[in-house]
Amino acid sequence: MPPLALLAVLLAAATHATWNLYAKRAAKSQHFVWMYSVASVLIYTPIVAWILIFHRPEFQTEHWLALLATGVLHLSYSLLLQAGYRASDLSLVYPLARGSGPLLAFFGAVLLLDERITSLSVLGVILVVLGILLVAGLLHGSHKAPRAGILYGLATGVFIAAYTINDGWAVKVLLISPFIIDYTGNVFRVVVLSPGAWNDRVRVREEIRTYLRPALVVSILGPLGYILVLYAMRIAPISHVAPARELATLIGTYFGARLLKERAAPMRIAGALCIVVGVVSLTLA
Repeated sequence: MPPLALLAVLLAAATHATWNLYAKRAAKSQHFVWMYSVASVLIYTPIVAWILIFHRPEFQTEHWLALLATGVLHLSYSLLLQAGYRASDLSLVYPLARGSGPLLAFFGAVLLLDERITSLSVLGVILVVLGILLVAGLLHGSHKAPRAGILYGLATGVFIAAYTINDGWAVKVLLISPFIIDYTGNVFRVVVLSPGAWNDRVRVREEIRTYLRPALVVSILGPLGYILVLYAMRIAPISHVAPARELATLIGTYFGARLLKERAAPMRIAGALCIVVGVVSLTLA
């Protein structure tokens, strides 16, 4: 993996884990996804407008289909993730989602986008996923993970893999700007969720007063982190970028254990080492 792509992935990992911490803190909010999506649209509109005015991208049918797909997939991902945080711990849902997603994305990139597979890249993926399972505590005999947390984490991982393949194809093949891809997802969420927010506007006003700060953090860091990942996908194989993003798991699990006082297992140290070695393998592949 080129050094610039690796740097983008590392920065994205830090921003991703940080905004997930704030999303977990707002888990009780019923309209949190709508709140941060509206804020993201307002914040990033000037940048997207500049791209549209000065670059004048020409979109054909396949471009619009890719953008529609990113809207649907990111909406499903956001709602599932927030539901998972309401049902279980950050240190369980987050590693499961981030672990199953890159595994599926790796094989999807190889099968659908014809990316080259090597023994070192396969080893890297296996180590990353194994490390995440250890971090989540799912391979420890005495660990009894809540079923709801496991199901939400795995379901979220499916959508992570799906939007990774779709958006990677959009930036690498269709050459759509990463800013436009992320912005489209936010606009789609606003359009779909606004009727529900309007009908429940009394609660929305209360939640804005309570969760405004977490919503603003997510609205800034969420798009920033993903835009960095999309730029990395332009210059490096998707099958390498997707698993390398999982360095965020280390940060997210630390946040859950230290800042949210969730239960941490000793085997998570071994899991952390597996993730680091796996990322190094992908970088050298």
